[in-house]
Amino acid sequence: MSTTETGNSPCCGAFPPVVLRPAELPAFTRGGGARTIPLVTQAVGAEVFLTGQTLFEGGAGIPLHTHNCPESVTILEGNAVVEIDGVEHEVTTFDTTYVAANTPHRFRNASATEPMRILWIYASVDATRTLVETGVTARVDAEHNKAKQQ
Repeated sequence: MSTTETGNSPCCGAFPPVVLRPAELPAFTRGGGARTIPLVTQAVGAEVFLTGQTLFEGGAGIPLHTHNCPESVTILEGNAVVEIDGVEHEVTTFDTTYVAANTPHRFRNASATEPMRILWIYASVDATRTLVETGVTARVDAEHNKAKQQ
């Protein structure tokens, strides 16, 4: 029996155990009233997926974009409008989306005054974001390294 079968090591590499506390981590501006807090990333040992939170001020939103891998988002706080492949959906706390790779989508805070927070999960540590309007592609984790801390 392998160590994976006996439960002595993780199934997908040597990801070290860690507790991440968003309130203690830096937030990086995304522009337009949105800030991102990276959580599970290659910097902490992730080899399979990425996670983080994005906080939206009242009325804030992010541009229409695609990813090179599937993404799931859970609304942690507030109300949002998510556009997926041209269709808008109203979502609220704990509603969860799944968006396939290369599908245009975006989130915006449905409230002009109350904050909104999402938890995102990318199905690859090599996740990229391509802005639909400009066609510019960047690694999701590269944005965290060069963005201005807040």
